[in-house]
Amino acid sequence: MKSLFKLAALGCLIMLPLLAGAQQKDNSQKPKYANLTFVPTADEVIDKMFEMGKITKNDVMFDLGCGDNRICFKAAKKFGCKGVGLDINPVRIREAMDWAEKMNVGLLVETRHGDALNVKDISDATVVVMYMFPEFMNLWEPVAKAKLKPGTRILSHDYSFSNWEPDQTVIVRSSTREHKVHMWTVKKK
Repeated sequence: MKSLFKLAALGCLIMLPLLAGAQQKDNSQKPKYANLTFVPTADEVIDKMFEMGKITKNDVMFDLGCGDNRICFKAAKKFGCKGVGLDINPVRIREAMDWAEKMNVGLLVETRHGDALNVKDISDATVVVMYMFPEFMNLWEPVAKAKLKPGTRILSHDYSFSNWEPDQTVIVRSSTREHKVHMWTVKKK
């Protein structure tokens, strides 16, 4: 029995560094920003974003931190544009699947579980919408400048970039409070 215990203990000692290395590898895969707070965007704000962004059927809208992804679903329903919503919270992805059934927009909208700071095809976007906290905005600003093509419109609910002045900011009144909608247009490099 003692030799079996020693063998098991030796196995644990051998495996420990391997498991620790695997744990470190997993930590490096974690997103830089993982705030799971979800506050739905008011319909009045969504409508203003659509107006300011001049959304058309030719647009490809990405919603970063999409929550239930209803902004993309509403844009697809209203304009016939394509949409991609990204959220890190699997609970929100499930809610988005429920919205997909309600909105019935076919294959126009995709909802993904993923890191909004690491979107492989973000350069396909013609419009990016978000309701993200300042910490995310500061992390995403260099990504937006590097990866979005000229002419892409960025619309943000309430929060703006630290080092990039918006082209336009509008105050929108909802039933609960006043909101800001900021818009930037990506310029040629």
